[in-house]
Amino acid sequence: MEAADYELLSVREQLFHEKVRECIISTLLFATLYILCHIALTRFKKPAEFTTADDEDATVNKIALELCTFTLAVALGAVLLLPFSIISNEVLLSLSRNYYIQWLNGSLIHGLWNLVFLFSNLSLIFLMPFAYFFTESEGFAGSRKGVLARVYETVVMLMFLTLLVLGMVWVASAIVDNSKASMESLYDFWEYYLPYLYSCISFLGVLLLLVCTPLGLARMFSVTGKLLVKPRLLEDLEEQLHCSAFEEAALTRRICNPTSCWLPLDMELLHRQVLALQTQRVLLEKRRKASAWQRNLGYPLAMLCLLVLTGLSVLTVAIHILELLIDEAAMPRGMQGASLGQVSFSKLGSFGAVVQVVLIFYLMVSSVMGFYSSPLFWGLRPRWHDTAMTQIIGNCVCLLVLSSALPVFSRTLGLTRLDLLGDFGRFNWLGNFYIVFLYNAAFAGLTTLCLVKTFTAAVRAELIRAFGLDRLPLPVSGFPRASRKTQHQ
Repeated sequence: MEAADYELLSVREQLFHEKVRECIISTLLFATLYILCHIALTRFKKPAEFTTADDEDATVNKIALELCTFTLAVALGAVLLLPFSIISNEVLLSLSRNYYIQWLNGSLIHGLWNLVFLFSNLSLIFLMPFAYFFTESEGFAGSRKGVLARVYETVVMLMFLTLLVLGMVWVASAIVDNSKASMESLYDFWEYYLPYLYSCISFLGVLLLLVCTPLGLARMFSVTGKLLVKPRLLEDLEEQLHCSAFEEAALTRRICNPTSCWLPLDMELLHRQVLALQTQRVLLEKRRKASAWQRNLGYPLAMLCLLVLTGLSVLTVAIHILELLIDEAAMPRGMQGASLGQVSFSKLGSFGAVVQVVLIFYLMVSSVMGFYSSPLFWGLRPRWHDTAMTQIIGNCVCLLVLSSALPVFSRTLGLTRLDLLGDFGRFNWLGNFYIVFLYNAAFAGLTTLCLVKTFTAAVRAELIRAFGLDRLPLPVSGFPRASRKTQHQ
């Protein structure tokens, strides 16, 4: 063989080893996410659904749980996708010649983006509908009962659903772009239909993030205030302990002497209220025993960090709005080749990249908190060891929609300059200036409005409490009086 043939074989062998290495790394990463998600779901599932006397229902629920675990692992991978890419770029810039990080390259990052896009399509369009229909199916009438009969019914229902969704997307494509090329493109199921359908789902997720993230940013302050111990100036734990003890004593007297009241009493409800008060009293005792450092330093620092992160988010979006008006390069766009390790995605270098990663995680946590705090999705909140299988499926679908839209959401708001890799950059609406500009303006306006309303309501509540107006019999609007709880009881 000639030298050119040996060189060609060497290049092919090197490419083969690189692909194998990328497959091994991707498999290990996904296996780690899968194990973490499986542990999380087992903490929320309802044990009664998996230990029933009917082995068929238990088997169906176990299969559906594995599909939900796969979907939740994909959602977690979509959340980590953009931060991992930003950090990898900075590592390649700093340690480009290090032998031990040669496995970290643009081909691996690009492959991870494509895998997340593929698995997101697979989970949203096939796996989650299959899991829902599988848990609700009973088999066709007249057929033999069993898991296989449920599989047949689920496959038929999934085929009808696929045809229905395909027809709806076809009609939507014809309405939006009534051209022969756009209608013929839908004949190519893989290259055009799935990306177009996922583009619609991603746009829905981005709109959902637009609504939930400002609500979550405002909610973060109140949740942090409940979890941390406030300074004595803002919280009187002694009074709360006395009130809790008095309420518990009154309920205990009702339970011990039910004939003293002429109204019929719900003893089970009274026992639950006593248990809730006892749990609340234990938590208050722990908060009272907190050190002075936790009381006087932890709460102000946590609130300051939340305020700084929220301010940075709004400031970044405001600067991006100005860049959209001045420079066309600020528009989000896709990038087919992953050219990482050449230039930093932040003007502040590695420090700016770390800030970008922190902001992305902060906004994702805020969006999830805002999603579960909204009245529309309040009933979807998972409960510890008391979440039904259909509710788990709904949570996994919603979390996947939110997380898969996070890269597009972050790039649209200008939180990072990393262009969208793979099929994430093929969404048609990303090139529309008016949609991107109005989205940034709406996010900045809604976030500012929610924060102003939250802070003014908190200041008003503290002033009312400081002057003792909450103890007056007159109702005070916007302030949660303590007497309302006793009225409901």
